[in-house]
Amino acid sequence: MSDRSSLQSLLDTLPQCGRVAWIGIRPARGEAMTTPNQVAVTPGKGLEGDRFKGRETSKRQVTLIQQEHLHAIASCLRREAIPPEVFRRNIVVSGLNLLALKGKRFRVGSVVLEYTGLCHPCSKMETALGPGGYNAMRGHGGITARVVEGGELAIGDAVQMCL
Repeated sequence: MSDRSSLQSLLDTLPQCGRVAWIGIRPARGEAMTTPNQVAVTPGKGLEGDRFKGRETSKRQVTLIQQEHLHAIASCLRREAIPPEVFRRNIVVSGLNLLALKGKRFRVGSVVLEYTGLCHPCSKMETALGPGGYNAMRGHGGITARVVEGGELAIGDAVQMCL
């Protein structure tokens, strides 16, 4: 087996199954997030009620962040915890390394998403988290995805790589 096929085999092996821990909708720029228990998701549109009104081809239809990273960011800022809505991501996932989904399609409930890139922090995190907030989030901002197949997703739904 070549080194390339061996590495590809490692990249394609992801038996872990994560869970949706939180859902957030950004109704409009600067408005407080709403936190439904479930939400409809539409290809090219993202989460129903979210301010995203981008193009069908947009790579940033849905944003996801790992719950484990919320703890890491809080720790860097010497805080016990930070509520998920502060980060303004759509979905918080626990128990699965989101970076392992790079270049892959994955299922969240009945919805199929496709990894499109990293979700880097913006300068607003300095205001939202206080001095050092931007740097505390570097490497922990989550990922962006586009909707391949719509449907419903809810808190507690499984998150896993499509085979």
